[in-house]
Amino acid sequence: MRRYVRAKIHGLRVTNSALRYHGSVGIDDELLKAAGIDQFEAVDVVNLNTGSRWQTYALSAGKGEFCLNGGSARLGCVGDECLVIVYGYGDRFEGAKVLMMSADNNVADSFDYKDGVPPNK
Repeated sequence: MRRYVRAKIHGLRVTNSALRYHGSVGIDDELLKAAGIDQFEAVDVVNLNTGSRWQTYALSAGKGEFCLNGGSARLGCVGDECLVIVYGYGDRFEGAKVLMMSADNNVADSFDYKDGVPPNK
């Protein structure tokens, strides 16, 4: 079995951070559903502003929210642009859902990676 990208939310902006929270990242519940990410599912987060990359888990948050909680709060600031990536295991790549976000954390575009090739956008 190999590990392949299964879903990605690209360009999500940090809206809040809570250092004393018990951990995780809070992501707009509608975005979680649209990307096919479950609550408590492991996610990788990449901060495009700092280059930091870490693994945590996803929790549901309110409309437009992307909150860094616990130790994650040390890895970004409000306004930082991030990627959230989820992986799955299989014998071959079976596609991935991609959400491209606007500056206000609304979906600007969505598409699927198919046959291992991102679309020309």
